[in-house]
Amino acid sequence: MKVKQSKINELLSESGCEHNQKKQGEKKNKSCTQQAQPGAAQGGCAFDGAMIALVPITDAAHLVHGPIACAGNSWGSRGSLSSGPMLYKTGFTTDVGENDVIFGGEKKLYKAILEVNQNYNPAAIFVYATCVTALIGDDIDAVCKVAAQKIGTPVIPVIAPGFIGSKNLGNRFGGEALLEYVVGTAEPEYTTPYDINLIGEYNIAGEMWGVLPLFEKLGIRVLSKITGDARYQEVRYAHRAKLNVMICSRALLNMARKMEERYGIPYIEESFYGINDINRCLRTVAAKLGDADLQERTEKLIVEETAALDIALAPYREKLKGKRIVLYTGGVKSWSIISAAKDLGIEVVATSTRKSTEEDKAKIKNLLGNDGIMLEKGNASELLKLIAETNADMLIAGGRNQYTALKARIPFLDINQERHHPYAGYVGMVEMARELTEALYSPVWEQIRKPAPWE
Repeated sequence: MKVKQSKINELLSESGCEHNQKKQGEKKNKSCTQQAQPGAAQGGCAFDGAMIALVPITDAAHLVHGPIACAGNSWGSRGSLSSGPMLYKTGFTTDVGENDVIFGGEKKLYKAILEVNQNYNPAAIFVYATCVTALIGDDIDAVCKVAAQKIGTPVIPVIAPGFIGSKNLGNRFGGEALLEYVVGTAEPEYTTPYDINLIGEYNIAGEMWGVLPLFEKLGIRVLSKITGDARYQEVRYAHRAKLNVMICSRALLNMARKMEERYGIPYIEESFYGINDINRCLRTVAAKLGDADLQERTEKLIVEETAALDIALAPYREKLKGKRIVLYTGGVKSWSIISAAKDLGIEVVATSTRKSTEEDKAKIKNLLGNDGIMLEKGNASELLKLIAETNADMLIAGGRNQYTALKARIPFLDINQERHHPYAGYVGMVEMARELTEALYSPVWEQIRKPAPWE
């Protein structure tokens, strides 16, 4: 898969994304066509985004063709968990140096592929281009093709060097690699009318394991997981599913849309965060599969699960009721977490709309009401000012914002991909309530808010 400007433009202008719908000319969102500028912070590069999308394929080897820092700076920072193979946790890199920049790194890459295959016997090898190896012109596609013929193991080139754009664009290039080289290359042993794929679910902190049993109880089979806790083989036969379920992510929207075009698989976007969202997800999946008996079983399951959940959440709701939080995250989490918080009796006084589509913003506005604050851009000083103005009790954000919360002397909860606690599904709601309660009622906050002895 060569990096061509036409391919970049295609993925930047994904027709299924709300940013590109009903907008022309000046009204079109600039982020859809804006590429990375040298020296500008992008919140993660395209290479990083491609790895985020593909590394959770657990029985594959992921080989970074570039300087060692490209692999070392991002490896293992996401909390995607595996129920079996752990090969994906091992970082592989060709460690390109000055001599390779001068003379080329293709021979080094070929040797590395053979070595990885011999020592680890992976189901497949994904090879990632980086800025350096793309700039010096290494033909990674050709090397992967020759190496695959030599070893008899699939070797998939992922050509998404960091300089082509943002992390989100890299996610889409990862999806393109799966579509071009993986999906449709094998057949499942059998199919059922209730086969679905989960797309954009990376099993962060094991969240997917709290949701899969719900589908199993209903008789719905998750044929392929793209890509949390996935095996290479299951991604190969993802084209035989009856429905694609996009989970809280527009990053792989191009993959869902193209699978609908190529294989006739419809797709829906749902969320596993919050009671109402998980209920709606189960109902929508059952309705799309078109089985009346399945829909009846789904309603019974929802009644059972929500009744048990109400009992489990009762003590937490009593302590959390009326608490005010500021939510500073991006994309769909900016509204899906609001739904979960409201289920616990928490008031979200402000949320960010970074990386949110127009549809996301509409949902946020509906959930927050007229008094809620929507923050388009923000930094530490603006967050501190917002926390003070809203008299917030807590900040929910990504890990890098925890120090902002500490400066404001309020509790903090990590909601992004580095977290260690699952918040999806019914069991995730209990975990979220527990974490919120423990953070809010920790005795440390009473101590640090007291005047210092010398004041």
